[in-house]
Amino acid sequence: MAKITFIQPDGVTQVIEATVGQTVMEAAKTNDVPGIEAECGGACACATCHVYVAEEWREKAGAPSEMEEDMLDFAFDVREESRLCCQIKVTEDLDGAVFQVPAKQF
Repeated sequence: MAKITFIQPDGVTQVIEATVGQTVMEAAKTNDVPGIEAECGGACACATCHVYVAEEWREKAGAPSEMEEDMLDFAFDVREESRLCCQIKVTEDLDGAVFQVPAKQF
């Protein structure tokens, strides 16, 4: 298990437990994290699971694939730290990771 923190646009935090091997999006949906809609169910076919990866966690979360970068074009307020959390696998290395939910997601 890995503990993952989501920070909402208003600063409210939610710490969830995620199972190693699932995606961050799956863990967010299981734990009812607001703002993670995941309309495509994790197929990297929408941008409704857009998050900002905290700088200290970006390397461990990995870089986006070309397909993910293409889908991020459909997200609001894309930044260097933007990722689709359906494309981030939970690993033991992500224990303690922090993700921020963009305000435009609401």
